[in-house]
Amino acid sequence: MSKLNLRKLHRAVAPIIMLPLFVTIITGMSYRLGKSWLGLSKDQVHFLMVIHEGEYLGKQLESVYVLLNGLGVLFMLVTGVAILFSTLSKAISKSQVGKKTTTNQ
Repeated sequence: MSKLNLRKLHRAVAPIIMLPLFVTIITGMSYRLGKSWLGLSKDQVHFLMVIHEGEYLGKQLESVYVLLNGLGVLFMLVTGVAILFSTLSKAISKSQVGKKTTTNQ
């Protein structure tokens, strides 16, 4: 897959993945900090865990939510790293070409 297509795919999928991931992050942090720092009981913050784990979707969709959330993060990580390495390798090769032309003069 070309670098341009990978960038387009990464950019197209990012907004779709962002909302569920954002909800998962905020509810997970709120749950942990509510219990640890604010001294709230498990019962007081359980609603956050229901949202965090996608329990509100029902037994069957809960697993799908977790799976898609995880696969989305992995996809963004892999494509982001691939784009980064592609960009870095191109920059390194350009700098090496520049060094060769200045050394040959």
